[in-house]
Amino acid sequence: MNDQPVKNDRREFIQDGLRVAGLVTLGAAGGFLVGRQGEAEETVWQLDPNKCIACKNCATHCVLDESAVKCVQFFDMCGYCDICTGYFDPNYRELNTAAENQMCPTGAIRRTFIEEKAGQKFFEYTIDADACVGCGKCVKGCALMNGSFYLQVSHDRCLNCNECAIAVSCPTQAFDRLPANRPYRLKSPALALLKRKVKHPSHQDARDLLSQVYDP
Repeated sequence: MNDQPVKNDRREFIQDGLRVAGLVTLGAAGGFLVGRQGEAEETVWQLDPNKCIACKNCATHCVLDESAVKCVQFFDMCGYCDICTGYFDPNYRELNTAAENQMCPTGAIRRTFIEEKAGQKFFEYTIDADACVGCGKCVKGCALMNGSFYLQVSHDRCLNCNECAIAVSCPTQAFDRLPANRPYRLKSPALALLKRKVKHPSHQDARDLLSQVYDP
């Protein structure tokens, strides 16, 4: 399968404001959150991406057959790299989207050509939440570069168990409970970027996301 160019250039993707692939997943939790507005005493499970080491337990210890933990992408931290260490297996054969070249065991990352500038190619990487199993292989790989991939509990899937089986098994104790009306976390650099964006009137998408993000 070959990468197909798209008309939009990389600058449009970057300047259009905060674009988080995981926002689709976060938005799906709308129904979950609406019934909990103003009920600060209600809490949900979430993991702290600043503590997460992508140990793979999220993929195997959830009580659900398909883990409620999914990878999300924070585009403002992404380098749109040609050789993405979160996408390509370290032993890749060619720089294309063939399955044998991909880090993700389920092919949940979509690689789309954006533009070529000064001889350098730029690609967008997005997450297919339905295909993602929460193994964190891409997160560990991406940590070698910009670290724009990270794991989060998806609340349109999570059963909010009294005792989370993944939390019990987490080697870094990255799981705790957050207010149900702010059930998501960002890495510290991502949160700082988001806060800077909300100061500009044009970035309503950033304000919408910040309204769902826990800020300790």
